[in-house]
Amino acid sequence: MQTGENLNENTSSDSGGSANGHTIEALDLGKRFGDLWALKSVSFTAEKGELIACIGPNGAGKTTLLTILAGILEPDEGSFKLGRRRVGWVPQSPAVYRKLSVMENLKLFARLEGVESVRDSVNRMLEQTDLSERASDPVEKLSGGNLQRVNIAIGLLTQPEIMLLDEPTAALDPRQRERTWKFIHELAGSGTTIMFASHNIEEVEHYADKVIVLADGDGLFAGSPRQLLEIVVSEGAGDYEDYPNLEAAFLSFLHTRGH
Repeated sequence: MQTGENLNENTSSDSGGSANGHTIEALDLGKRFGDLWALKSVSFTAEKGELIACIGPNGAGKTTLLTILAGILEPDEGSFKLGRRRVGWVPQSPAVYRKLSVMENLKLFARLEGVESVRDSVNRMLEQTDLSERASDPVEKLSGGNLQRVNIAIGLLTQPEIMLLDEPTAALDPRQRERTWKFIHELAGSGTTIMFASHNIEEVEHYADKVIVLADGDGLFAGSPRQLLEIVVSEGAGDYEDYPNLEAAFLSFLHTRGH
């Protein structure tokens, strides 16, 4: 799903975004549902071409954060700036019409988004996502990996500068995950800022430049995986060799904060 140019009251109105070049700036974002704060005091910045992972336990606020940035939810506190950059949103559940073919889905969403040249955009996405041979296949007949690529292709129809993905490889087999991450990594390499939520800490360690740690809605950390490890060690929770991977450091970090 493409959100188009994000121009709500929480975003910068200038075409270039923030003066310091950040593609995303979030300051003390908060979201409340009734008496429950689903998100509190989340601050971070993102740069062009960065891969940023949102990690945390179930109910941490990861999806809430992404949907705010996508312009689907309004924050109750804080602010964020995206400038006039186009934003692509890929929810965890594919937003497709399963009775239609791959091409019919792409054409439909391209028209809904007001894409200038529907044919060119659809052909570009079929090629870019390696779905050309599946163009006439009904979406309901696709494998999980191909279905996710259709989902991502829809989000990319207007060539967004920021891509938001919620659990992009959930329920995919190892080969499908590898192909999906190869494609996402290539997008980042071309300059697209990628922000994704994931429970797969091994994937996060392998692909993310930056991690945002959330727990019970609280923004606990934003920085590189290495910086997270350095914090854990500096707090006296062991030496570097005690943390062979990001997951070990992440769990220790949560534990010392009562999560």
